[in-house]
Amino acid sequence: QVQLVESGGGLVEPGGSLRLSCAASGSFFRLYVMGWYRQAPGKQRELVARVSGSDITDYADSVKGRFTISRDNDKNTVSLQMNSLKPEDTAVYYCNAQFTARYWGQGTQVTVSS
Repeated sequence: QVQLVESGGGLVEPGGSLRLSCAASGSFFRLYVMGWYRQAPGKQRELVARVSGSDITDYADSVKGRFTISRDNDKNTVSLQMNSLKPEDTAVYYCNAQFTARYWGQGTQVTVSS
């Protein structure tokens, strides 16, 4: 069983930056593919970025060059650095852990607005 707790969401103006963090409990963290997903009102949840235990990363086209995912296997954390934020990045962001099962955090709201 893995528990995920996100932090770092908030309100930011267009062009600004935010950093999301996710702390994971449980064992064998480095075996999990860790990811960030987001869900905007009226839309399906979508992958933003993910990172394997060996630091192979994958990004949605819409965030490439603006967002960076990273993990610390010693601290059981995964982070998402979000730069050059746009209004269309507004969503609830969820941390995800996937290995033999899939786990989700409670989500953190990110609002990009002037």
